[in-house]
Amino acid sequence: MQDETTVQAVQEGEVVTSPCEEPIQDAAFAGAELEQVKGERDQLLDRLARLQAEFDNARKREAKERQDARDYTVSSTVEPFLGVMDNFQLALKSGGSADQLRTGVELILKQMEEALRGLNVVPVQSVGAQFDPRFHEALGSVETKEFPDHQVLEEIRRGYKVREKLLRPALVRIASNPAMVSD
Repeated sequence: MQDETTVQAVQEGEVVTSPCEEPIQDAAFAGAELEQVKGERDQLLDRLARLQAEFDNARKREAKERQDARDYTVSSTVEPFLGVMDNFQLALKSGGSADQLRTGVELILKQMEEALRGLNVVPVQSVGAQFDPRFHEALGSVETKEFPDHQVLEEIRRGYKVREKLLRPALVRIASNPAMVSD
């Protein structure tokens, strides 16, 4: 019955396709589409690999720059103290008297203070100042009527600040004046 319809269609000049030709055309179209998708996939994989390599390079570059900045900071911080160390070594090699050695150590201490000032490190004001728990650490008190209550009488260890940030508190002894009422 289908053959009669096909014959009649051919006689009338119509183009007749057989059912088996349609899957061939669909397969050819699907194959072309598959090739296109594979090509796009390959391009995306290539792009992904390049982006991963770029990211790894950026990460390595950032780590190297961070290490270089650290090294620069350390070297620029240590440099002023190298002269101080040299002078300590010269003082140890000298054969002078105790007074000469003391004078030399005092000069070295001044050089060290200059190096610290160059880095904006300043000592915390202590002796004669009012006790401030933000900058001082009290190791004890001395009962006295000569000085106001909580005045710093003695500095046991010097404290230091970088600008206004405390590096370490000063260890001090303070006055305890029972005659004065503290606020």
